[in-house]
Amino acid sequence: MATLQFFGAAQYVTGSKHLLTTNKGTNVLLDCGLIQGRLQGKADINRHFGFKPYDIDYVILSHAHIDHSGLLPRLVREGFNGIIFAHPATISLCEIMLLDSAHIQTEDLKRVNERRKKRGDTILDPLYDTNDVQQTLEKMQPIGYDEHVKIDSELSFHFTDAGHLLGSCAVHIDITQNKHKTKVTFTGDIGKYGDPILRNPQEFRQCDVLICESTYGDRLHPKIADSEAELLTIVTETCVNNLGKLIIPAFSVDRTQELIYTLEKMFNEGLLPNIPIFVDSPLSVRATEVIRKHEECYNEVFIEYMHIDPHPFSFKHLTYITKVEESKKLNAYKGPCIIISASGMAEAGRIKHHILNGIENPNNTILLVGYCTPESLGGQLKAGVTSVRIFGEEKKVNAAVKVLDYYSSHADYEEIFNFLKCQKKDKIQTIYLVHGEIETQVVFKRKLEQNGYKHVIIPKLKESFSIKNY
Repeated sequence: MATLQFFGAAQYVTGSKHLLTTNKGTNVLLDCGLIQGRLQGKADINRHFGFKPYDIDYVILSHAHIDHSGLLPRLVREGFNGIIFAHPATISLCEIMLLDSAHIQTEDLKRVNERRKKRGDTILDPLYDTNDVQQTLEKMQPIGYDEHVKIDSELSFHFTDAGHLLGSCAVHIDITQNKHKTKVTFTGDIGKYGDPILRNPQEFRQCDVLICESTYGDRLHPKIADSEAELLTIVTETCVNNLGKLIIPAFSVDRTQELIYTLEKMFNEGLLPNIPIFVDSPLSVRATEVIRKHEECYNEVFIEYMHIDPHPFSFKHLTYITKVEESKKLNAYKGPCIIISASGMAEAGRIKHHILNGIENPNNTILLVGYCTPESLGGQLKAGVTSVRIFGEEKKVNAAVKVLDYYSSHADYEEIFNFLKCQKKDKIQTIYLVHGEIETQVVFKRKLEQNGYKHVIIPKLKESFSIKNY
């Protein structure tokens, strides 16, 4: 009998990693993500999978975000030698994101090892390096939406568009065991409906087993018109009235581009004040170029906009910054401006330096526009702490902290229900909730049951379940 075991994103948001083993012993890993934030034991979990990488036959990757793809090079380093199936746009993004991840880990580990050396602890090696990333990319096989792939006599799968990120997929697997076919769907991360750039999540065939994300299973997002109006209000208050800096931690891929697109429309409509906007992220610059090349993932409205403006993500007052020296100059910049920089949780990268230098100025605003784990710097700011520790320095939170959840790329609970409308509730035998904080999952489980869904399970880390014949 086939089994399903959860090695990540179990009662936690990041580190998506789910192992499907068939009756004949074929091992398929759904995602291989890095655990992010400040979860206790994170370093150990990221270094030790809980299974033998060389026993994995295939990886099916839902999308390129690091919490779903970020341990693939580690998997390869530890002996995986199979095929990684992914959408072409996902492969394009992984090429830049995994190399960036390798660089960040190397730099972060230098500081960690300095502290370990002083304590007399063992020096750590990086999880992986750029050579591991190159080997990983060589193992990736592009699979388009609705392209059916037969792995062997027991397994086949296809992708549908999840609308979460360029190339993001829901994965639909058919498992044949004892002449019976069981249909398993892994949602990956589900996107919002009405995204300014991406297509809506796509309908999919009936499933027997559903592995469903639950990041925002306990809340609703603001409407886009309200969010754009609030963004303009925050820009005006911070940069015009207070003459301060608006500092926005944003994931380099998709969220940064959506913010730029929104600001560009405001500029073209004459609504945006004449203030400089800096995108301070080499990864964002490279990601923007990749996004421009994958028109097949755009919605019709954005494609029509490109006919009017063939160069989206580029307008007067907008400057992309790649060099470290130019990034450092922003910290000394005296006038009002908008700084968009990664990471979205403010846990790594240049954004930490901008927050460090701007957080004690009451004229500034820190705007959080995506999901942040509670333990992350972004999560602490969102929770309303009065002081934070950044690079070993204790800093008072004098800057205003604002939250615009609309710009998160995850569906809220109503959008997840909309995504599941194509399913007959009584035909889904089991639902496994993943990729959510346990408190959120408990709320979402209750909402699902109140809406007629049965057998909803919140798996624990490393918990295993049998997949029966249906």
